[in-house]
Amino acid sequence: MPNYFDPLQFQPDNASGPNERKVLSVSDLNRQAKRLLEVSFPSIWVEGELSNVARPGSGHWYFTLKDSGAQVRCAMFRGSNLRVRFQPVEGLQVLIRAKVSLYEGRGDYQLIAEHMEEAGTGALQKAFEQLKNKLAAEGLFAKENKKPLPNMPTHIAVVTSPTGAAIRDILTVFRRRFPAMTITVIPTLVQGNEAAQQIVKALQQAQQQEQVDAIIVGRGGGSLEDLWPFNEECVARAIAACSIPVISAVGHEVDFTIADFTADYRAPTPSAAAEILSPDQQELHKTLTSYQQQLSRQMNQRLQLASHNLNHLRNRLRHPGERLREQSQRLDDLDIRLRQAIRQNLHQANARLSQQRERLQQHNPVGTLQRMNTLHQQLDERLKQAMTTRLNTLRQTLMARIAALDAYSPLATLQRGYSITQTESGQIITRGEQVASGERVRTRLANGSLWCRVESHDVESQELEN
Repeated sequence: MPNYFDPLQFQPDNASGPNERKVLSVSDLNRQAKRLLEVSFPSIWVEGELSNVARPGSGHWYFTLKDSGAQVRCAMFRGSNLRVRFQPVEGLQVLIRAKVSLYEGRGDYQLIAEHMEEAGTGALQKAFEQLKNKLAAEGLFAKENKKPLPNMPTHIAVVTSPTGAAIRDILTVFRRRFPAMTITVIPTLVQGNEAAQQIVKALQQAQQQEQVDAIIVGRGGGSLEDLWPFNEECVARAIAACSIPVISAVGHEVDFTIADFTADYRAPTPSAAAEILSPDQQELHKTLTSYQQQLSRQMNQRLQLASHNLNHLRNRLRHPGERLREQSQRLDDLDIRLRQAIRQNLHQANARLSQQRERLQQHNPVGTLQRMNTLHQQLDERLKQAMTTRLNTLRQTLMARIAALDAYSPLATLQRGYSITQTESGQIITRGEQVASGERVRTRLANGSLWCRVESHDVESQELEN
């Protein structure tokens, strides 16, 4: 039961008899009230809504915790608030573990918070879910990015505390299953504020070791706060960036951390990680024994087969003289066949040559040229006859057309005694009034022309025309 304040049992520092009056200063009163509160109230849990949150440069937090009916001032000093995994904001519902105290300078009753978490799931769990969703969205948990574990590793790097139970369990499993395995322990803190950065450096150092086949990173079980370094973003990204396959072995089988999701393989415990990477020497011995037996059987089978083939070849082996006689007889046979083939080929070649000679005579160019010359002479004679006939026809046509033109030509009219009279400008005169008396005119005859001057008009000719 909490040791709450009992006013009947409390005696102030300056208590005196009933007839004496002792006056306290304000400082004394506040000091005694503070001590009374701190002694009477142990560490308590209080839930409420944050209000008036202040974070001055000192790093301390000052805020008010309230509900629907009351409020209380609170302070959370820097050493305590560094462990809070979220930022306090106005209106946030929180759960704090605090001690009851009094600020002597103002006489204000207040709570000194030692731990703060969000009401409900808690701050650490919420921070875990937020980081998990963020890294999942970036693809750090994708299966296609996971590296396969080696089948027969020979060198394992273990990133853990050198004094924890995890390294003892891992070494025990390796000694039992495969003592020949080379184990390099990269020491690091696995709990506390500095653990995350040390784990990152240890992972980098493990990758620099010579011919490391896989890395185990982990620790034994603990609370969510104890395991929190393996939920830090820097550790998750360092695991994802490793060029060597990483097995996460953090806590017990029911514990899950961000490192489990980013690692290439999650082992439920550190011992299970060693079981996964260490081949069982007894199984290997059985496997090697089986291979040895298979190899012996196959070797015996191959030897028996070789012996059988040797006996078969020995039976087929004959005296070289017999083989030579067979080869000589075969050579004579081939010689006969070759001579027959040569004679047959020569006969066929002569027949083809005679055929080609006959075809050549049929296509001799001399005969073709003679036929072409005869044809050329015939065509030349026919061309000359055709040209002569054509010229005579054209000449007769031309003479007929000349005669027709002469019949209609004005020159023929002039030959019959007529003439053509023109003005000096060349205009043909058909009426007397076209020229005046004394005007020169030109009269064209059948042969030559005359220049005349008009003396007068011939009236009779004009009347005749009228």
